[in-house]
Amino acid sequence: MEEQKKKVILSGIQPTGVFTLGNYLGAVRNWAQMQEDFHSAYMIADLHALTVRQEPADFRKRILSCYALLLACGVDPDKSVVFIQSHVPAHAQLGWVLACNTQFGELSRMTQFKDKAAQHADNINAGLFTYPALMAADILLYQADLVPVGVDQKQHLELTRDVASRFNGIYGNTFTLPEPYIAKEAKIMSLADPLKKMSKSDPNPNGCITILDEPGTIVRKFKRAVTDSETEVCYREGKDGINNLMTIYAAVTGLSMDQITADFAGRGYGDFKAAVGEVVAEHLRPVRERYADLMNNKDYLTECYRKGAEQAARIAHRTLEKVYKKVGLLPA
Repeated sequence: MEEQKKKVILSGIQPTGVFTLGNYLGAVRNWAQMQEDFHSAYMIADLHALTVRQEPADFRKRILSCYALLLACGVDPDKSVVFIQSHVPAHAQLGWVLACNTQFGELSRMTQFKDKAAQHADNINAGLFTYPALMAADILLYQADLVPVGVDQKQHLELTRDVASRFNGIYGNTFTLPEPYIAKEAKIMSLADPLKKMSKSDPNPNGCITILDEPGTIVRKFKRAVTDSETEVCYREGKDGINNLMTIYAAVTGLSMDQITADFAGRGYGDFKAAVGEVVAEHLRPVRERYADLMNNKDYLTECYRKGAEQAARIAHRTLEKVYKKVGLLPA
């Protein structure tokens, strides 16, 4: 692929703690692969996390840990722009301009606002309401062609396109209209309740694997995974627990469902659950080791995120400067 033909792709993740196996297989692992084919920018969305009240010391640790996790998962600061959102002031600056070009009704229809307002009824703040405008700024600052999206973010990307189109219509061509990038993702469900998405907030600690879990912990959790009363390892309707385990095994090994079924014919669920645990533990071993090395080298992490912020700021400033001129603000 020729360099000048590469499209720009941007994604971000909030520093909410250690990535789950679902985060890794469903999204972050793909980021490392995408950086070979796109001009990629990946950010720690720490400003978005402020819509929920944070304990400052713990928050700082999680931001750095999240940055290290991205690198440990294969995101390369020499191939991608890898930065922390709050280190690039243009995000908040453009966020305000875009908030002034976003309608109240549009924001009030965001389903995530309704969901999070219900979860945090004691702190329904203005940032929770307006953060789709900041998310639009995150994307539009870098003139992103593509944004990896899951079902829960599709509505926000549609709003970003609407706001960008409105701005372009009023002030002239300014923003690239981003398209959703639908990667082949593995949807990973809870090991304790395979009808629910794997989540750190699962009340059953056996339901969630994090990418820093020790090998013994990983194998033990898989051995306790909920399955069904049958014994055949095969992918079909009504076998949600086994389907989930097969999805994980396939995502890690690259084997097809038919190959997995053939390999475990007549061996039963016990053998299969142990095998899934072992391949996942081994697959995550380099991530755990790389993360430990990075967290023992804070100077290197600081050097990387500062370099990322400088790269991101250069790109973002060009867009912000254009926007300020378009809306009539006086140059500094």
